[in-house]
Amino acid sequence: MSGARGRAGDGDGREDPGAALARAGFRLLGRFAATPADHLPDVADGRPARALTLVGSLSDELFTPFRKSPEAADDRPDPLDRYTRRVLSALASEFRLGIVFPFEGPPYFPFQRWALRTGGFSPSPMGVLAHRAFGPWIGLRAALLSAEPIEATASATEPGPCETCLEKPCISACPAGALADALPPASYDVPRCLAHLRATPDAACHTGCLARRACPFGREHAQSAEVAALHMAAFLG
Repeated sequence: MSGARGRAGDGDGREDPGAALARAGFRLLGRFAATPADHLPDVADGRPARALTLVGSLSDELFTPFRKSPEAADDRPDPLDRYTRRVLSALASEFRLGIVFPFEGPPYFPFQRWALRTGGFSPSPMGVLAHRAFGPWIGLRAALLSAEPIEATASATEPGPCETCLEKPCISACPAGALADALPPASYDVPRCLAHLRATPDAACHTGCLARRACPFGREHAQSAEVAALHMAAFLG
C-alpha cells in the first residue's frame, strides 16, 4: 500500500492507492499486521485478512469531490455513506483488497479499536478519537483488508494527543457542560448536548462544535464554517 506506483513494488504501472484516495477526498491513516485478537473479517474471496489499512477523511477535503458526485444530488438518504461505499469499493476491487465500513451493521466493526492499533490516536472527552496530527477532525471511513502481510506503519506505537494534554480545553469550552463528566469511565453526554442545541437556536455551536475547535491539536485541519454547519444539521436530524 505504499510506493510511487502500483502496490508495494508490484511494478504493474497502476497508480498508488494513496494518490487515488486523495483525489476522492480520503487519506490513508495507517496499517497494522493482524493478530487473532483483532478478529478481522475475511477478505471477500474467503482468504483470511493478514493486515488492515485504515482510511479516513478530513471534512473539507472530502466535501470538495463529494459535492460533484451523483450521490450529492440525488436526494436519497445517506449520500456521503453511499459515495464512500462506491468510491472505496471500486478502489479495493482494483487492488484486490477486502473492505469494510464503519456504517455497516449491526453488528458494527470495532473501528475505534482498529484506529488505536494504527498509532497516533487516543480517545477524547468529545466521544471521538483524536489524532496527533489531525486532532478531532479526522473521520474514519473504511478499512482495507489484505490477504498478504503488510508491515505496520512506523507510527503504530505513537501515543495519541489526549494522553499528553493536561489542560483539556475541550471540556471547559462546551457551553452545555456535556463534557463535564466525560473522562473515563464516564462519557460525552449526547442528550445534554442535543438539549442545549435545540433550546438555543442562535448558539454559536450551530456553526460547529466549540469543544472541537478548542482542541489544540490539528487546528489547521478544522472544518470550515459551511461544512461544520452541514455536519451539525445532520447531527440534529
